[in-house]
Amino acid sequence: MRRRLINSTLAVVLVVITVFGVSLVIVETRTIEESAHESVRSDAARLVSVVESRLVAEESVTAASMRSQVPQDRHVRIELPGQPPIELGEHPGEGAIEGRAAEPGVTVTVRQDDDRVREEVGRTLLIILAVALLAVIAAVLLAVQQARRVAAPLTDLAETAERLGSGDPRPRHRRYGVPELDRVADVLDASAERIARMLTAERRLAADASHQLRTPLTALSMRLEEIVAAADAIEAAGTTGTTGGGDTGTTTGTTTGSTGTAAADRAAASTIREEALVGLAQVERLTDVVQRLLTNSRDPRSGSAVGFDLDEVVKQQIEEWRPAYRKAGRAIVRSGRQGLRAVGTPGAVAQVLATLIENALMHGGGAVALRTRIAGNQVVVEVTDEGPGVDPELGARVFERTVSGRNSTGLGLAVARDLAEADGGRLELLQQRPPVFALFLSREADDPPAGN
Repeated sequence: MRRRLINSTLAVVLVVITVFGVSLVIVETRTIEESAHESVRSDAARLVSVVESRLVAEESVTAASMRSQVPQDRHVRIELPGQPPIELGEHPGEGAIEGRAAEPGVTVTVRQDDDRVREEVGRTLLIILAVALLAVIAAVLLAVQQARRVAAPLTDLAETAERLGSGDPRPRHRRYGVPELDRVADVLDASAERIARMLTAERRLAADASHQLRTPLTALSMRLEEIVAAADAIEAAGTTGTTGGGDTGTTTGTTTGSTGTAAADRAAASTIREEALVGLAQVERLTDVVQRLLTNSRDPRSGSAVGFDLDEVVKQQIEEWRPAYRKAGRAIVRSGRQGLRAVGTPGAVAQVLATLIENALMHGGGAVALRTRIAGNQVVVEVTDEGPGVDPELGARVFERTVSGRNSTGLGLAVARDLAEADGGRLELLQQRPPVFALFLSREADDPPAGN
């Protein structure tokens, strides 16, 4: 913008200088030429008067007597009746300026070389060019100063907008003395204050919600641990009842019935224990997410990304969702490279994968596959199924909030994408049919490079 202001100012100045400069050169040239013609005509009239006065006084008119009356740069020709013409001065070449005066019996012709006229015109032109150059230099200095005065506030406003977009909503309260720019600064400061209030309210809400959720989550975790302990006790009691010695007089039917009941109790206890452990893992992951929200609400700059074993998170998710898939008559499998380590928040990564797996369960079909691979300096987890895929009309808009093609809330994928971006990764839809969602995470530096 600064360059444009300077160029536009210089363009205007050059146009003005060109128009007025050319006009001034033409006018001055004509003035100098007319002045030269007037000068030789005046000399011719003066010499005619001198000659007539000598003739009246009956004095001789000769070259010697008239030499003192003729300027050195002039050529004079005096024509008298009955005498040869009298010529004084050096005869000029072609293109000379000529002036003539005549009285009865006397004719005087004065000529002047036009070199002096050209020299005077050249000097005038040099003066005009020098003034034009000074005007251009002054215009450049003024244009640079004006451009700096206008561009500096715009640069400062751009920095303010960039700070506002980067999450620093502090108003700067700077004014520049230009009404239009001050208006923009007022709008930015007002927007910054509104965003600051909104962020404060959101962080307070997140902190309050996280704090309120921690207590019931802790209580739920304790209840699940009690269920696991109770299931272990039932299994232990059933095993003891089966292996312990009994009265030899006990009937065979009674023994068979007790053994069957104990086996059923152990099977039920094992199922309860498995479900309780899965629920406990979910509660622990949710507790981790809640704790992260609480930490971020206190200090949004504090990151929780660490290096972790990606296999553990993927394995945990498969084990957690396998019962639901088995109940639906479907399978969930894992393939790809193992032993990968990623940088992020394990709880958030697990939450993202859980969202993708749940979407595949609710809206997809067939087997669901989790594939891990390496792409440059990133690790990738792909989740795909054999269902109809994403509606072509949605495409990448499937990650937008409230956008859903299957009568859902439309928040799951949007929240998952935000969680991925908070860890420095990204969540993308690589293929619509069959659907392939990919979670990209930074690869830990110590992880050796390898192909897919």
